[in-house]
Amino acid sequence: MDFSLSEEQQLIVDTVRTFVEKEIYPHEAMVEKTGEVPEEIAQHIRSECLASGFYAANMPESVGGGGLNTLDFTLLERELGRGSMALTHFFGRPSGILMGCNSEQAERYLLPAVRGERLDALAMTEPNAGSDVRGMQCMAKPDGKDWIVNGTKHFISHANVADFVIVFIATGVESTPRGEKKLISAFLVDRGTPGFEILPGYESVSHRGYKNCVLSFNNCRLSGEQILGEVHKGFDLVNEWLYATRLTVATNCVGRARRVFEMTLPYTAERKQFGQPIGRFQGVSFQLADMITEIDAAEWLTLSAAWRYDQGLNANREIASAKVFATEMLAKTTDTAIQLFGAVGLTNDLPLERFWRDARVERIWDGTSEIQRHIIGRELLRPLGC
Repeated sequence: MDFSLSEEQQLIVDTVRTFVEKEIYPHEAMVEKTGEVPEEIAQHIRSECLASGFYAANMPESVGGGGLNTLDFTLLERELGRGSMALTHFFGRPSGILMGCNSEQAERYLLPAVRGERLDALAMTEPNAGSDVRGMQCMAKPDGKDWIVNGTKHFISHANVADFVIVFIATGVESTPRGEKKLISAFLVDRGTPGFEILPGYESVSHRGYKNCVLSFNNCRLSGEQILGEVHKGFDLVNEWLYATRLTVATNCVGRARRVFEMTLPYTAERKQFGQPIGRFQGVSFQLADMITEIDAAEWLTLSAAWRYDQGLNANREIASAKVFATEMLAKTTDTAIQLFGAVGLTNDLPLERFWRDARVERIWDGTSEIQRHIIGRELLRPLGC
């Protein structure tokens, strides 16, 4: 089994890392301080990404994308994870769920998103329906060939800069052995649609500048032609899409943890206490050993899950394992780094306190750690009839 990167994969890693160091790092302190990404910087990042040929690298070549497989794209996302999410968002990775567009929708949504002309956002979470997707209360009722939508979504990432939103909405009810469950459909909703508002969301300590929004639907009329895929089949799209997002979260955490470790290791060799570098103290060197071991383990879990997915193998458990382990690893890595730096690690002079805060949300969004453990346990027990 060959664990080395191919020349093409190494080129992806080197190119994206250089991009992040050159185009992202210089703006991070400003974004952290102001909580905003100036439009000119966002446009510059997008333009540079388009020029490099990496925009929409996750989309198939058949629609103008880069055509990277899951493993190669996971390597790309790992490098992007080193930078501020508020800035790397403009690197351009349209939601793969747009591949469900029909020919007319593709001209309006998919192809402009791949070309960098339109930005998308995805909306599922509601005040009373987070991980319980089929418990959502935002409802669409048929009215002839149209649908009338009422309800609210919240914690919708980067909807403030999106030109359209892929919104999952309840369109009916079905009976199941565990009671009634909502039937879900996905709608493509343009900014500015009457009855649809994108409102400011909540102030968060994690990923400043990467905004979350509240979406409000008040008798919003949507055409049946705006349904992505089939009516009542949105839950199938959710399950397929969640594979990619959970892997993205996991590999972003690995990239960020590597950056933290690369800051910490030299410090322990330079910082002296009691006449010697603190790295020589066993209490410190053992912590470094644990950090790098867990980072490596998270990386191999993530890359192996991506490889399985590319081979067409069932990777549900492996992806859930990668997500839960990598996110919890990042929390421990950032905490340990601050401990080794001491009080200075908590100051604004270093980005460590930012990484520490940013790490907290990773165990919540795109499926909490508890949800991931539920998936893992379910995948283990199902073959046994349990």
